[in-house]
Amino acid sequence: MHLWRGYTLPYTLALVNTTPRQPNLREIMIKHRPALLLAACVTALTPFQTPAEDLLAIYDLAVQSDPTLREAEQSLYATREVKPQARALLLPSFGISGDAQYQDVSSSGRTALGSFDRSESFGTGDIAAVVSQSVFDRANWVRLSQSNNTIAQAEAEFRNAQIDLMVRTTDAYFAVLEAADAVRVNQALVAADERQLEQSKQRFEVGLVAITDVNDSQAAYDRSRANLITAENDLDNAWEALRRIIGPVSVPLARLGDRLPLAPPEPNDINIWAETALANNYAIIAAKEAAEAARKDIEIERSGYFPTVDAQAGYDIARDGSEFNTDTDTGFVGLSINIPIYQGGAVASRTRQAGHSFRAAQDRLDQERRAVINQVKDAFRGIISSISDVRARQAAIVSARSSLESTQAGLEVGTRTQVDVLNAQRQLFQAEFDYLAARYDYIINGIRLHQATSTLTRDVLAKGNEWLTEADTVPPPAF
Repeated sequence: MHLWRGYTLPYTLALVNTTPRQPNLREIMIKHRPALLLAACVTALTPFQTPAEDLLAIYDLAVQSDPTLREAEQSLYATREVKPQARALLLPSFGISGDAQYQDVSSSGRTALGSFDRSESFGTGDIAAVVSQSVFDRANWVRLSQSNNTIAQAEAEFRNAQIDLMVRTTDAYFAVLEAADAVRVNQALVAADERQLEQSKQRFEVGLVAITDVNDSQAAYDRSRANLITAENDLDNAWEALRRIIGPVSVPLARLGDRLPLAPPEPNDINIWAETALANNYAIIAAKEAAEAARKDIEIERSGYFPTVDAQAGYDIARDGSEFNTDTDTGFVGLSINIPIYQGGAVASRTRQAGHSFRAAQDRLDQERRAVINQVKDAFRGIISSISDVRARQAAIVSARSSLESTQAGLEVGTRTQVDVLNAQRQLFQAEFDYLAARYDYIINGIRLHQATSTLTRDVLAKGNEWLTEADTVPPPAF
C-alpha cells in the first residue's frame, strides 16, 4: 500500500559549502592502541550483517509498518464517507413497508334489530410503497457544504501525519547513531583509562608515583566502565524506539560520513520561511477547515428556526379476510410542511453552543499558527547555530588533543598530576562526542524546518541520506 504523494519543493537546504577535513574519532584513537584492540574484538564478536540500511530504506519500512500512519489513513477513509451521507439527505428515499395479522374475534351485543353473537377468525394484510423527497431543509444543504470542510481537514491531517512519520523516523534513526557514537566513545575511553591505570601501576612499582595516582586511575577506569554500561543501555533503548516505528527489524544502520556539507537555509531569510509555513503548513490548513466546519455548525443549528418541506408519493394495498371486509387500493401524493413556532429555547441554546465552539476553533487555529511560527524560527536559528557549533567543536577537538599531549608531557616532568591527565583525556573524548552530536543537530534542525513549512518530502530525506556511508555501520542489538 503506497501512501506517499510527492509535492513541489519551493525551498530546500542548499548544499554548497563544505567544511575542512578534521581528524575524526578513529584518528584520535590511533594514539590509544588498546582502544583499537578492544574495538576490533567488539567488531569480531558482532554478527556480520549486510547490507546496511540507510535512512531512505528505514523510512520505506516505516511507511509500510508504522501503525500511527495506518491509523491516520483509515481515519481519512472513514471521514470521506461524511459527504455521501450528507448527500443522501437530499436525495429521494424509497421503501416498502407492510404488516400481516391473524385475528380471532368473538363478540356479542344488542342492536336495534336485535341481539347478535359473532365468532370469526380471519387474516388482514397491508403493504405500502412510499417515495420520499426532501423539498426544503436548510440544515441538510449546510451539512453537505460542511462535509467538504470536514474532508479537507482530514486530508490535511493525513498529509501532516505523513510528514510527521518522516520526522519521527529521522529522529529515531539519528538517535540510534548518536547512542552508538556514545558507546564507541565510551569504549575508547575505557581502553584509554585502562592503559593509564596500567601505566600508573608500573610507575608505582618502580617508585615514580604515589599510590594516590593508582587510586585516581582506578576510579577513572571504574567510572568510565559504568558510563559504558549506561551508554550501551541507551543504545538498546534507541533501537527499541526505532522498532516501534518500523517493526521488529534487525538490520545494521549506515553511519554518518566524515564529511558533512554545512550551509544556511536557502533562501536565507527567516521571514520567507515563516510566510511559507503560514500558507502551506498542513496543521494550519486542518485547523482552518475545522474552524470553517464549526462556523457552519452555527448555520445548521440556526436552521431549526426554518420550516421544512417534504414530498411523499406511494401506493397502499390493504386486504381484510373478515366476513364483512373492506379491501382498499390507495395511491397518494402530497407535501408535508413543518413550521417550528416554539421549541422551548432549544434551538437558541444549540446555536449559542455552536457559536462558542466556533470561537474555540478559531483560538485553536491561532494557537497552531503561533506554534508553527515558533517551530520555523527555532529550526531556522538552530541550523545557523548548528553550523557554528559544528565548526567550534571541531576546533575544540584540536585544542583538547593539544591539551592532553601537554598534560602528558607535564606528567613526565612532574609538573602535572595523574588526575590532570585523566581529566584532559576525558575532555578530549567528550569533545569528539559533542562534535558528532552537533552534526546530528544540524540535520535534525533542517528536517524540522521543512516540517514546519510542510515541504518535507522523500527528496529532502534523500539529500540527508547522501551523507550516510555504508562502509561504517551500527549493528543491531543481539536480542
